[in-house]
Amino acid sequence: MHLVRQWHHFACFELVLLGDSGVGKSCIVLRFVRGQFDPTSKVTIGASFLSQTIALQDSTTIKFEIWDTAGQERYAALAPLYYRGAAVAVIVYDITSPETFNKAQYWVKELKKHGSPDIVMALVGNKADLHEKREVPAQDGIEYAEKNGMFFIETSAKTADNINQLFEEIGKRLPRPSST
Repeated sequence: MHLVRQWHHFACFELVLLGDSGVGKSCIVLRFVRGQFDPTSKVTIGASFLSQTIALQDSTTIKFEIWDTAGQERYAALAPLYYRGAAVAVIVYDITSPETFNKAQYWVKELKKHGSPDIVMALVGNKADLHEKREVPAQDGIEYAEKNGMFFIETSAKTADNINQLFEEIGKRLPRPSST
């Protein structure tokens, strides 16, 4: 079972971000946690850890313990260390890069094979602000997510579009702590 600590209407969940290098995983996390966007964001080495707490409309408070994994191929073998105990996986691709969409599909298959059977998965098409350079139709993401029991959202870490909505939607899909 997942690492879930709970008090009244509070729950803590591990979340892992997976995806190819350069798709904006770190930028999504920094936008969510700190409200910042760094256009000179550096490549993640191994993984980085951040946390953020949100309050949902049903008065549940959720703390996300976020593992932002490196997307470079040489770090791929480390990813299972982070997703095996995770309650949530956010699989990110860049809407301007079909190769990153293919890599996202690889991560979904890995999670289905080796992740927790009740993991909540989100497929995220990032860099939605670059719509004029789009090479992956939104419909492809929607259809792939539906086929794989995930939800789909497009975001822009640069403009903050749909960043908070992504995490709120994840929160709604997580199991609720029982009142004691």
